[in-house]
This record gives sequence, C-alpha cells and structure tokens, in this order.
Amino acid sequence: MTEIDLPGHGRLRLREPARLPAPTAPARTRVAFAAAHVVADPLGDNTPGAPAAVDWNATLDFRHHLWSLGLGIADAMDTAQRGMGLDWPATRELIVRSGAEARAVGGRLACGVGTDQLAPGVHSLDAVRAAYQEQLAVVQEAGAQPVLMASRALAAAARGPEDYLAVYGELIAGCDRPVLLHWLGEMFDPALAGYWGHADPDAAAGTVLELIGTHADRIEGIKMSLLDAGREIALRRALPAGVRMYTGDDFHYPELIRGDELGHSHALLGVFDPIAAVAAAALRALDEGDHDRYEELFAPTVPLARHLFAAPTFQYKTGVVFLAWLAGHQSHFTMVGGAQSGRSVPHLAELFRLADAAGVLPDPDLAAHRMRGLLAVAGVTA
Repeated sequence: MTEIDLPGHGRLRLREPARLPAPTAPARTRVAFAAAHVVADPLGDNTPGAPAAVDWNATLDFRHHLWSLGLGIADAMDTAQRGMGLDWPATRELIVRSGAEARAVGGRLACGVGTDQLAPGVHSLDAVRAAYQEQLAVVQEAGAQPVLMASRALAAAARGPEDYLAVYGELIAGCDRPVLLHWLGEMFDPALAGYWGHADPDAAAGTVLELIGTHADRIEGIKMSLLDAGREIALRRALPAGVRMYTGDDFHYPELIRGDELGHSHALLGVFDPIAAVAAAALRALDEGDHDRYEELFAPTVPLARHLFAAPTFQYKTGVVFLAWLAGHQSHFTMVGGAQSGRSVPHLAELFRLADAAGVLPDPDLAAHRMRGLLAVAGVTA
C-alpha cells in the first residue's frame, strides 16, 4: 500500500483506485458536460499577463479522455481559464482544434461565447454585441453548440435588464442552432455582480425567465452557477417545457442531477473534469435505476468538490489542474497565467487527501510521488 506524510494529516495510506466499468455510451437519462481545463506548455512564457502558451497535444488528449467516458465537453469556459490567463487568440485556437477533434470522434461539444477580446474598461453596448458576434461566428464555424457566457463587459455597460434582453435577444436570433445560456455568479467572478440588471438574484431570475420565455424555441437550456440549490430548483420548475436546466452547482450536484418528482437538472460542471470517471459511472447507475450506487459513487466526491471550490471560488482552476497532474493526465503542474500559485500548499495537501478518499487517483504510486515532489519544492519532507 502506498503511504505519504501530508502536512496537517500525518501518515496517509492511499486507497486502491476505484474499479469502474468501462463506459459503452453517453448517459441516457441525463445530458452531462464536463467543463475542461487547458494544459499549459511548461516551457512557454506563462507568466501573468503573457499570451497563453498551450500544450495542444496534451490539451486535446484530455478531451479525448472525457469523450471516451461518454461525457460531453464544455470547452472554452471558465474552467479553461477564460479571463484568468487564457487570452482570446488562444481561446479561438482551442475552439477550432476542439471542434475538429469532436467531428473526428463524434463527441458532443459546446463552446463558450464571450467578450473577453475587449480590453478592460467600459465599452458601448454596440462594442459588446460585436465582440459576442465575433466569438459566436468562431464557435459556429467549429460546429460546436454555443454557450452564451456571462460577460464582464456587458455587466459594466448595461443600464438595466432591458439591455441584457436586447443584447441576448439579438445573439440568440443570430445562432444557427439552439443555444445554452450561462448564469455565472459573482463568487466565480466578482465582476459579474448585478448580472441581468439586478443585485437581487430573485429579481435577476425574472429577467432570465423573460428572456427564455421570449426565445424558448431557440434556447436548449441554461447553466446556473450560483451555488444555491434552492434558487436553481425554483428556476428549473419555472422554465418553459423543453428548456433544460444544467446545473453548474459544484456543491450540490448529486441531489440536483438526481432530481425530484417535479424534475431534475442536467450537468455542465467544472468538477466533472477531475472526477470524470466516477461521474460517468454514477450517471450510468442512475440510468439503471440504481440510486444506492449513484449515491455511493458521488457521496465521497462532494467534500472534494466543496474544498476545490472553496472561497475564493474563482481559484478552483488551480485545484483542477493539480488533480489532473496527480492523475497522470499531464506531466507537470504549470498553468497559463502562472495560476498554479492560486492555492496554498496546505490547501493542495487537503485536496490530495480528499481526492484519495473520492477514488479519483487512478495510480496512487504516481500521485504520491508527484505530491512528494511538490512538498519538497515547498520545503516540506513527505
């Protein structure tokens, strides 16, 4: 058995990796997207503010890993460090490359459409609309489903709900297929406070429902990332028939995906990146009506997710890449924008312990070896 000394935890004996059945197809009863991270080029100049240098082979290999598990991929989203190191030229290349790979394997792909090519500051609504349209054209050309992301620029420019309704309405009308909306809370990005024209989330939900009601035939669903299960359920129950709720709640996803007698949420989750194999197995158990197995698989992942997305929540990407490195999906713990410094060594040590408990470290010896190396660099003997 592999053992390691962890700061704050003493001697930890790692569990044997979970033995999960090989997937045969995507889940039948839920649509599930994993929001995927990008792999930095470890020899690139990925210092803060520098253009992103991406290891494209490793980045695309990870996407094939997710598709092989039957999961869809939500690419070029906040998990891929949009607004936190991944600039628009690299994002555009990511969308084009992922689109080509998705076509080659028949993988489901949705890609984020935003406005992050605009410089920081306040822009006109026309400039915001044009930025969205530029990115929308790239996503559509790549053959991906558009995800209309929350925009810092729109939050700064909009004078009230009517501006959101106008901008989103025009974008939806210009899409060649039904879109996904994306409501990202300020815990993920403080610049999005007051989105949809209201500081009160319940009032904001009214604007969202007005938008969806007007364009229901052009909206496939909405991803809600407020980390508030009650508000998600309330909005889910108010959606028009045929419009799906996609949970982005990385704290309460098992209960929201399982649902109740009045409905359920589908999934578009950053946490599905590091727990992909377990998530795919849990969704298969749900397909088979095995609710006990569903709960058994997901339950130990929740403490991991809650620590991964602990405040400041927007730094969760550091933990996602750290876990990908421990699991052997990439050869290094380096991120675009130097974001590997976004979490402390004690935070990462606890993340290691929780990942082991959740069964998401497929090679305990490799994970322990890499963790020891990280601790050694930090001056800690393990």
